Amino acid sequence: MAELKTQRNDQDVEAFLNALPDDQRRQDCFSVLEIMREVTGAEPKMWGDSIVGFGDYRYRYESGRQGEWFLTGFSPRKQNLTLYMMAGFDHYDELMGQLGKFKTGKSCLYIKKLRDINVPVLRELVKQSVAHMIETNP
Repeated sequence: MAELKTQRNDQDVEAFLNALPDDQRRQDCFSVLEIMREVTGAEPKMWGDSIVGFGDYRYRYESGRQGEWFLTGFSPRKQNLTLYMMAGFDHYDELMGQLGKFKTGKSCLYIKKLRDINVPVLRELVKQSVAHMIETNP
């Protein structure tokens, strides 16, 4: 079976974030870093070259493919700050309605600027998503 290209590594998270050229994106990333650190109780780790992840869990698909992934994380992409909510968004309609300006993918929350988001609601969304992942992936 092929191994995932994106693996946890020992790259320096703060050096990665400090190298971001956009001041606002850098500040937003450090704010999200603190939210996720506080909610998970985990230290940030780099996954691949551009994802900051917190905690980890093991997964196994019916196909037999298995691996390890982070509980939650983020990446400062060119167009958006991408937050990874591994539990998805199906169970969080009320929170999503209060969150602010964003777009979503299956388990990705895309925001332009943190100031467009209700940060206490974001913190609760991260908290509930992480709790769900821990509960469903012992």
